Amino acid sequence: MNPSGNYAVEIPEPRISKFLFADSRLGWLWFVARVYVGYEWLSAGWEKVTGGGWIGAQAGAPLKGFLAGSLAKVSGAHPDVSAWYGWFLAHVVVPHAVIFANMVAIGECAVGIALMLGAFTGIAAFAGAFMNLNYLFAGTVSTNPLLFTIELFLILAWRSAGWLGLDRWLLPWIGVPWKPGHAFGSDRTHA
Repeated sequence: MNPSGNYAVEIPEPRISKFLFADSRLGWLWFVARVYVGYEWLSAGWEKVTGGGWIGAQAGAPLKGFLAGSLAKVSGAHPDVSAWYGWFLAHVVVPHAVIFANMVAIGECAVGIALMLGAFTGIAAFAGAFMNLNYLFAGTVSTNPLLFTIELFLILAWRSAGWLGLDRWLLPWIGVPWKPGHAFGSDRTHA
């Protein structure tokens, strides 16, 4: 019992979820999943960075075209885009299309590189899932549901998803918010 009189209850993790999401022996499975998703993000982002219209003098033009299509899906008996998201696109994204175009192109590349290298896998998968959700909210299906689903599993498997990657060394070195790594003195002994 803690000082306030409440009982602290910890629910143990089931063996199957521990095996699937925390066991380094399944690192190969998560390696395949994260390299696939990473490749998809990197190739999409690279096309935007090098293809023109997303970065540089003409930045924002392709994004405005995409947004015009999304905003057309807000109306009708069964709209593909929710009214609240349409408002967000029209009043926040469209006026700042250059900034958002740069963020999309660079963000897609960054997520792709991080996932392919297995660096900060859980954070990269979360960022990718966030982008996929925004594309889905904007009325674009494409590969977004598949990538989003895989990214959810990568988020759950953050402890072992980067085991065959840089996370194997990054996570012990940097640590996590509740337990600092070697870089922050976690290996020091305290008196």
